[in-house]
Amino acid sequence: MRVALARILLMRPDAMLLDEPSNHLDLESLIWLEQFLKNYDGALLMTSHDREFMNRIVNKVVEIDGGSLTAYSGNYEFYQQQRAIADRQQQAQFERQQAMLAKEIAFIERFKARASHAAQVQSRVKKLEKIDRVEPPKRRQKVSFDFQPAPRCGEDVVTLKNVHKGYGSRSIYEGLDFQVRRRERWCVMGINGAGKSTLLKLVAGASEPDNGTVARGPSVRMGYFAQHAMEVLEGERSVFQTLEDAFPQAGQAPLRALAGCFGFSGDEIEKKCRVLSGGEKARLVMALMLFDPPNLLVLDEPTNHLDIATKEMLITALSQYEGTMLFVSHDRHFLAALSNRVLELTPEGIHTYGGGYTEYVERTGQEAPGLRN
Repeated sequence: MRVALARILLMRPDAMLLDEPSNHLDLESLIWLEQFLKNYDGALLMTSHDREFMNRIVNKVVEIDGGSLTAYSGNYEFYQQQRAIADRQQQAQFERQQAMLAKEIAFIERFKARASHAAQVQSRVKKLEKIDRVEPPKRRQKVSFDFQPAPRCGEDVVTLKNVHKGYGSRSIYEGLDFQVRRRERWCVMGINGAGKSTLLKLVAGASEPDNGTVARGPSVRMGYFAQHAMEVLEGERSVFQTLEDAFPQAGQAPLRALAGCFGFSGDEIEKKCRVLSGGEKARLVMALMLFDPPNLLVLDEPTNHLDIATKEMLITALSQYEGTMLFVSHDRHFLAALSNRVLELTPEGIHTYGGGYTEYVERTGQEAPGLRN
């Protein structure tokens, strides 16, 4: 992704069309791109699911809804505010018109059989026929789901002692000591290649240390989300069949509610896994993980490909989650909303910070390791 972007930027174009440019970029690259686009003199048209990125870059938002386009001047936050105001005004106008229509219809029904009121009744019928009807504001479909509580585990969730890990001649960790305790929510920060995904793989058991030990508590039940997790979906099974295979005792109604919560409504629930987009696969894997939640979630870039509505639903669900989390994300809204600890990986070693991502930014003066505001 960085190479593809660099190729476009070197062309010095007058206009750029960018489709989800923040996907697959680490936080450092994303912030660099942000700075570049702020200073770019040409025209920019892009799609994005990164709220913070849009707030800093765009000065117009075009909303596509029900086949119509509406333009708003301002960034994403301003668009949200204006959209809410417009919805309230339209709802009030709709309710006023409905009250007026009810009054007129009541008059017509009351006097339609009386010859003395025939002219008045006819006049009001014609008036109603000519009225432009106000539609209520479109409601974005929101499906909520009550996730089960995670089972409790002991205080020591994961312990890494004197861990060494390398790939070929390249050393990633030399004597890493790190502990995760119950209900901690660690976000892992570090420049590209610092070993963020490697750490998550070690904790998840997807990779073994060259030396040292990685121990999970005896009552720890783990859920691991990584991009390769989407490859294990069985291509010929539908979304609903996949959920049913995983939870045969759950019953249709809860599984349909779960699917709807993760953006699969109507006929979409019958889609075969082989035709799902990257975002749809990610949503399905996340649904499988959270229906019966483990008490340790290890998440590697869980928001890649997710639209804003699904991200918000995921943040809401994970805010109420009482288990332990260790995750990597380049979405600053996700980081700020869910972390209560920060692990920073640097060439000099690891640094830990109490408090979440917002406190990390305030204390270090940087949004990502190696980058100053």
